[in-house]
Amino acid sequence: MAAGIPSAMERPHFIGIGGAGMSGIAKVLAQRGAEVAGSDARESATTEALRALGATVHIGHAAAHLAADATAVVVSSAIRPDNPELVRAAELGIPVIHRSDALAALMEGARPIAVAGTHGKTTTTSMLAVALTELGLDPSYAIGGDLAGPGTNAHHGQGRIFVAEADESDRSFHKYAPEVAIVLNVELDHHANYASMDEIYESFETFVAKIRPGGHLIVGEHPGARELAARVSDREDLSIITVGESEGSHVWIRKITPQGMTSEVSVVFDEDHADFADDKDLTFTVSVPGRHYAHNAVAALAAGVRLGIPAADLAPALTAYTGVGRRLQLKGEAGGVQVIDSYAHHPTEMTADLEAIRAGAGSRRVLVVFQPHLFSRTQELGKEMGEALALADASVVLDIYPAREDPVPGVTSELIVDAAAAAGADVRAEPDMAAIPEVIAGMAKPGDLVLTMGAGDVTDLGPRILARLES
Repeated sequence: MAAGIPSAMERPHFIGIGGAGMSGIAKVLAQRGAEVAGSDARESATTEALRALGATVHIGHAAAHLAADATAVVVSSAIRPDNPELVRAAELGIPVIHRSDALAALMEGARPIAVAGTHGKTTTTSMLAVALTELGLDPSYAIGGDLAGPGTNAHHGQGRIFVAEADESDRSFHKYAPEVAIVLNVELDHHANYASMDEIYESFETFVAKIRPGGHLIVGEHPGARELAARVSDREDLSIITVGESEGSHVWIRKITPQGMTSEVSVVFDEDHADFADDKDLTFTVSVPGRHYAHNAVAALAAGVRLGIPAADLAPALTAYTGVGRRLQLKGEAGGVQVIDSYAHHPTEMTADLEAIRAGAGSRRVLVVFQPHLFSRTQELGKEMGEALALADASVVLDIYPAREDPVPGVTSELIVDAAAAAGADVRAEPDMAAIPEVIAGMAKPGDLVLTMGAGDVTDLGPRILARLES
């Protein structure tokens, strides 16, 4: 793929350049030779990585940070209208581009794989990026988390394949035109933007409609994903491939065998789709625990095969995936206690990660530090979050991480604590994040697993907990 830079992206300025989605686009542009600049609220490993690629990164938001010769200002839906750099862009007449439009421009001329779904996007995108790299195909990719091996969330490759997450939260995935799309699952989430499942389905249908003529849709076994497949089944220029443990699936997951912190997965390809793979049966290892990760790997396998990559080559290459930042990421061990970080913030994700940890933990206790993410999500799903925490041996619940939202009267972490207690969980609230290392030190015993869980800054607690356990 040519290392071309869209004209509007020659000197882009990113507001919130350190964010998971924004930083990936900025990195790819910097690797292509663009003069990238931007600002973020705080220093981080991501801002340092961007500077290492030649980007100019300011800390804090101020009008003076925006250069007058910037060709575009790139924003996400989290940037508020009164941001001083956004206000300054209007004064200077600099075009403002949503990050999804910037990513769509980067995928022009490529063979894009877009990974969508309420859960599992980052993991599945990462699995594809790692496996394709392992095969020497040098794909480009933009992911919402840092890969365990390369330690980055984005790369400009010389190959033609571009793998990207397709975010439904603000309907930004409507901007992409993939050759292959994956929809892992469809659930009601992002309650500030979607009022009902009908709206969710309509949004995903719009995404599917953008798949290129003659393209492919890989559908997970989740009921919502299968309902979506039924809704778009009349499109004649689209190949729909189902993946799952039910025998009617085109790619049938015949068996998932947990093996500690890995799984062995056996798949069978439908004989009615003889062109789908050279080998009808395949068995390979998924190097991370949990049934949901096995499903992610098989979806990645199906997508890669639809781009012409032999299944017998791609399946073992998927074994090279060993994780991505914040997705059951081992942060370390101290005092005989392992600390693992989880990005799970929706009840389905929380349940899946806790079940995966339980399957690999044996008789060890699992302790959770959970930080709810968004007032709107907590208001709608607080009860289910509490019920998910009942899978842990004990939990500590922090205050809600607001992200882009303002507080909602009456919506607090107590909704989750009460629901967890009603489900029989050993749970307590702790509003003071600084107190958590000491709290965990008082709870944890050698052999325990501690899971920091949530999409906010709870991830910062891992090193602090480990430091306290070492003292």
